[in-house]
Amino acid sequence: MPDHPPVPPGDPRATTKPDPPGDPRATTKPDPPGDPRATKKPDLTGDPRATTRPDPAGDPRAARRPIRLLLADSSALHRAGLRTVLTGSGTEGGAELVVAGEAADGAEAVELARRLLPDVLVADVALPRMDGAAVARAIVAARLPVPVLALTAHDGDEELMELLGAGATGYLCKDAPPEELSTAIRAVAAGGAVITPQVLARALPRFVAAASTTGAGKVVDLRSLTGREREVLMHVARGHTNAEIAEVLRVSETTVKTHVGHMLAKLRLRDRTQAVVLAYETGLVKPGG
Repeated sequence: MPDHPPVPPGDPRATTKPDPPGDPRATTKPDPPGDPRATKKPDLTGDPRATTRPDPAGDPRAARRPIRLLLADSSALHRAGLRTVLTGSGTEGGAELVVAGEAADGAEAVELARRLLPDVLVADVALPRMDGAAVARAIVAARLPVPVLALTAHDGDEELMELLGAGATGYLCKDAPPEELSTAIRAVAAGGAVITPQVLARALPRFVAAASTTGAGKVVDLRSLTGREREVLMHVARGHTNAEIAEVLRVSETTVKTHVGHMLAKLRLRDRTQAVVLAYETGLVKPGG
């Protein structure tokens, strides 16, 4: 005889009894294969593999990629000497220098610049077929993003003025020490303009005077520039590269490039060389200042 009478069917107490130990409902069955709940998706946010992949934009190797050069000189011997000096300069002063191509005359230099798009074209001023100034003009006219560093054996004011007017962004004597040449190439590749200080001090007053005469009656309103753009213009006029300006202003190099682009567009200038002339012409920067 049971101690308690059985609970009649329908009595609410019949539903409050716990499941018997052998009741299959008491044991949680594993999710069947194929059930999406049975496969746990990995949480990539905490997965170390998700954070160790190199980011090309921040990869230091990307920032130190080699600087590709195009050498233009009518003498094969001079080109070989340049190649030896530049490619053997190492990376202590910055990125490695590599020669992407060579040209024996100006026309070939322009064609190779179009095809190879080097970081810097190192060109002898006295090239056959097209001289250094003609090469610079052709590259500017074709809107090629290739700065020209002109090497000269004469170092004359008239020659310098012609080259700067043609769009060259660098002017150096052929007898410059190898380390000075390497430094100039890296500066030009970084967006700077390079002229030997002694040459600049001697020729700048004439160049500014010529620009003032040529542009007589042309009014340039610097008020269109923002304060930051004026500041960038002053640094450009002093020959600072984008990287140097970025360090001084505590901004990214990309930001500096944007300011330079806006400044050139507002003042309707072709390149940094014209910006340098304008800064001196308007008195924004004074020689020796």
